[in-house]
Amino acid sequence: MIATYRELFAAPGTRAFTLAGILARLPLPMTGIGIIIMLSQSGGSYALAGAVSATFVLTYALLSPQISRLADRYGQRRVLPAATAVSSLGFLTLSVNSLWQDTAWLMFTGAMLTGFMPAVSAMIRTRWTALYRGRPLLQTAYSLETVLDELSFIAGPPLAVALGVIVQPQAALLVAMLLLIVGIAALLAQRVTEPPRISSDINGGSQALIHLPTVRLLAILMMAMGVIVGTIDIVSVAFATGQGQPALASLVLSAYALGSCFAGLLFGTLKLQATLNQQLVFGGLGTALASLPLIMAGSILSLTAAVLLSGLFFAPTMIVAMSLVERTVPDHRVTEGMAWLLAGLNIGVALGAAAAGQVLNHGTPSQGFSVAAGAAAVILAVVFYGFRRPEPAVTGE
Repeated sequence: MIATYRELFAAPGTRAFTLAGILARLPLPMTGIGIIIMLSQSGGSYALAGAVSATFVLTYALLSPQISRLADRYGQRRVLPAATAVSSLGFLTLSVNSLWQDTAWLMFTGAMLTGFMPAVSAMIRTRWTALYRGRPLLQTAYSLETVLDELSFIAGPPLAVALGVIVQPQAALLVAMLLLIVGIAALLAQRVTEPPRISSDINGGSQALIHLPTVRLLAILMMAMGVIVGTIDIVSVAFATGQGQPALASLVLSAYALGSCFAGLLFGTLKLQATLNQQLVFGGLGTALASLPLIMAGSILSLTAAVLLSGLFFAPTMIVAMSLVERTVPDHRVTEGMAWLLAGLNIGVALGAAAAGQVLNHGTPSQGFSVAAGAAAVILAVVFYGFRRPEPAVTGE
């Protein structure tokens, strides 16, 4: 397995942009839960925290495909600095205004500005595509990127929880802002691996990739998976707080990383005979069924075990979804195609956090996890409706 991934880094600059991407993609998963921690620790309600967090993620989800499309057309070096500057202004607005409880509208404004954050993982995948298009190593690179995505989404929230609870409520967002600035600067310094610009006559006249049926279905699938992630994030914090041990929410969320990243790394080295559609059906079924034990958790230990089980199916399912969208979209629009799936994931995270926050205000953590069960039903509907055919549905442009 190690040799398979080591071969990826033979090309000059690959290690550098991979490390830069690791730094720059952490702020995305840190920000949503960081807002929740910051407001809840400052005396705000879970409902307000979930709503502000949802505003950030929904803004990001709406803007990231557009920013990615601009990066395809004009180049990453021209687009990413401006997007990063606006997002950093949003981080500062959120952090400063959290000190007052009567400026909720400024919190929502800050959340929207922060949502200008670029889709870093889509930018990194485009660099891999420019290096290895048409070679088997490209599939390995996508597997690695999916695992790093999953690692960031699972490692980011525990880091944000630890910073917000142990250091100070605003620490998570300030650290996320610094990681974004440093990571983007390091990425843009790697000019050798920057993908070439796509001229406007090729890229500009095409319709948005979300209109492609396969991309649309995969985005819905990722949205439902994101609802599970968002639910786990906010309900785990509430569960641990209710047990009198809020810092242990980091342990619960880290269990997701252990299960998901191990499964994802192993999956990236497998040569399966099943088609991508069949793999997606199996992964979706496993993801849906593994979310049910969350409702039955009655202690920190049992919740950690349930979250670990849930994570085992998440990364492999995400890898297959990314592989399908890579086969679906035109080669010169990979950044935008990946961004639509990530947008779906983050819309789901926002919806899951907001819905679970509302449930928590009137119910128990077990009832909060019912939001994840509803998302599991959507996952089953999507995979069995759209991907039960034996061969992958590849839609070119």
